[in-house]
Amino acid sequence: VMAACSSKPKQSDTGEGAAAAGSDTPAVGSEPIGIDPQGSDSGKISGLSTIFFDYDKAALSADARKKLAANAEWIKSNAAFTVQVEGHTDERGSVEYNLALGERRAKSVKSYLESLGVDGKRLTIISYGEEKPLDPSHEDTAWSKNRRANFVPLR
Repeated sequence: VMAACSSKPKQSDTGEGAAAAGSDTPAVGSEPIGIDPQGSDSGKISGLSTIFFDYDKAALSADARKKLAANAEWIKSNAAFTVQVEGHTDERGSVEYNLALGERRAKSVKSYLESLGVDGKRLTIISYGEEKPLDPSHEDTAWSKNRRANFVPLR
């Protein structure tokens, strides 16, 4: 369950919110950073790679662990941001099942990043299940692209 206050943070003279006011704690927000609102799926954030999964699995492959080690370094080096880990599935299965599978994938990624020294307070997870496919085709190659966890840095 997530909760948020209804008031906006006061703006400083620079026009930025509370995170720019010198707080050591990054502001947890929901605004993607300006360089890439799509997250790691777009490939525009150097240092953050999308993680892919086998069919109906949330286990991390050796390749995924290697990519996550690099992602962990990016996250630790960019302490001004929190990172949202988004879990996705292909279209096969019920909506409920796919939301749960996407959540298991995001949790698996978060847990592994924490084991690599990333502060769990800087990571949030969300599952989109089958709702945000990278490839909308209805075939194996499309489905393999859609079984993923991607990363969205937030201010």
